[in-house]
Amino acid sequence: MGAALQVTAFGLALLSTLFLLLATCTDCWMVNADDSLEVSHKCRGLWRECVTNMQDGVRTCDQYDSILADHPVKIVVTRTLMITADLLAGLALATLILGLDCITFLKEDPCVKLKMCYGAGVILGAASILGLTGSMWYAVDVYVERAMLVSHNIFLGVHYDFGWSCWLGMAGSTGCFVASVLLTCCLY
Repeated sequence: MGAALQVTAFGLALLSTLFLLLATCTDCWMVNADDSLEVSHKCRGLWRECVTNMQDGVRTCDQYDSILADHPVKIVVTRTLMITADLLAGLALATLILGLDCITFLKEDPCVKLKMCYGAGVILGAASILGLTGSMWYAVDVYVERAMLVSHNIFLGVHYDFGWSCWLGMAGSTGCFVASVLLTCCLY
């Protein structure tokens, strides 16, 4: 039962880490949410803003200025939290691989392998908290920005909603949390 739980947690941790990495690298954290007939689809991400022409499918992207340039707080905080979550999830995945019962590393000392799995669970828990905080921070800021414009009857022509990258970050963080619970609470 323990080996099956470890492999399940590993599979979930691997998938969740991939989701976190994709969310950090992709550029669709905010999408235009207008109900009118648009000729272009706009996405804003952590690293650039892209516009796709719906008629011919041509996509153009504008890179943000240097990482050291002044950016909105939501971008800086989300970048920091997501990159840290990615690094922690990768470290937890490497630790978990070495701690699996099916791996011959430290086969003669099962207590150390169990501690490695537990440590990987704790690290995954930290990664999930950071990733979820970053994704939720960005999502709440998008919502507040939109609500402020609506409450002041300001229409800029484009309203943004949560993009698939934001949802992918939330899903990856939730998966890391579930894998963390499996490794820290259910493994013993």
